[in-house]
Amino acid sequence: MDPQLKRGLTDACVLALLSRSDSYGYKLVKDAAELMPLSDSTLYPVLRRLEEAGALAVYSQEHAGRLRRYYRITPQGRAQLASFAREWESLGKVYAFIRQMEEENRNHLNKEAEPYET
Repeated sequence: MDPQLKRGLTDACVLALLSRSDSYGYKLVKDAAELMPLSDSTLYPVLRRLEEAGALAVYSQEHAGRLRRYYRITPQGRAQLASFAREWESLGKVYAFIRQMEEENRNHLNKEAEPYET
């Protein structure tokens, strides 16, 4: 997958997960696993970048005797997520067209491969 595309998808996935509720790194990795592979080494730079952009707020809370960093989506982060969804809605139409053309091309190639009747 194109690195820029993956970066945008990862940012949107993290924002979408946090739109449900505040969370912490390990839980985000586990929650994202059903959608896309996400490692700690990928997640934490994304969280830092989103925080620096004002899309996330960070706070610490004690858990099992140690401080855990929690991430909360901000209004700016919600706006960024909504913008991403609008962009992908229009891209979805392009994707559907490409898939349709790919299917028609495959059917065309299959017909060409069939032996001619004499």
